[in-house]
Amino acid sequence: MKHVNVALFVPHEGCPHMCSFCNQKTISGSAKKLTKEDIDEAVKIATARDYDKSDSEIAFFGGSFTAIDKEYMTYLLESSYPYVKDGLFKGIRCSTRPDAIDEDILELLKKYGVTAIELGAQSMSDNVLVMNDRGHTSADVVRASELIKYHGFELGLQMMTGLYGDTDESAIATAEKIISLKPDTVRIYPTVVLENTRLESLYEKGEYTPQTVEEAVNLCSKLLDMFNEASVKVIRLGLHSGGNVEDGFVAGAYHPAFRELCESRLYFEKCCRIIQQNNITGKITIYVSPSEISKMTGQKRSNIESFSRMGISAQVKPDANLGKYMLRIEE
Repeated sequence: MKHVNVALFVPHEGCPHMCSFCNQKTISGSAKKLTKEDIDEAVKIATARDYDKSDSEIAFFGGSFTAIDKEYMTYLLESSYPYVKDGLFKGIRCSTRPDAIDEDILELLKKYGVTAIELGAQSMSDNVLVMNDRGHTSADVVRASELIKYHGFELGLQMMTGLYGDTDESAIATAEKIISLKPDTVRIYPTVVLENTRLESLYEKGEYTPQTVEEAVNLCSKLLDMFNEASVKVIRLGLHSGGNVEDGFVAGAYHPAFRELCESRLYFEKCCRIIQQNNITGKITIYVSPSEISKMTGQKRSNIESFSRMGISAQVKPDANLGKYMLRIEE
């Protein structure tokens, strides 16, 4: 049965800072204050078909959930908790700022069925955090992460690439530091310039150059490989489509199939390393998991064509014994 996430956006509620890249109305497609009726309707739609109750959640995203007015936060939790208590969902997931976590907040979240907390770390470089008006430090990320894990919550960490003042090397260092915190899940978001943000102003003045899709794919495929090797699950790669994202897009690495592009690049790079290490030439057969054939082939057969330009004739075949991101090459 299918996994279901009831994603509920709380735009700008609780955010004490306006980050350089942020326009929550554009990201979520909504600026309306969330109500109990909205929650009930979203749950009704999500549960209208068969789904896996043991692996489905109600999730609050879009703002800094634990920094909003405590009375309003409790209202949202009280409106959602009955669905968890009745066994329709395994728990509640929320997204918040690293500097909006303490013992009292965690006690309240646990009382109302919250099982997973995601922190918007974005970068572990204090210089990058300052340049993008985040208002917290990398030490806040470490402290909050340790506190969340200590109290038995699932820990999720979110990072961004291509931020103002960031570099590929800094992003890789951020990933290494995130891995050291041993999160359960990670989300990776390449920076996108949205209208009505400070980043748009910097871009228009020529003070900020966003990543291209190609540059972001090159970097994020490496990050994906790093997290996979560390057994950290990447649950999102790229800004979600929908809402007003396409309308509010100004520049940067946005693609509706961004994850697939990264996974295709990951497979291609893995193949190239094996080919180079073993001096393979001529015709090859690449075996991958049956569900991964399209990723190994690449969009519009891009990987196969790249091999052809290298003088290698490649075909892709399934091997049910191989797992995700695993492959085997035969000459």
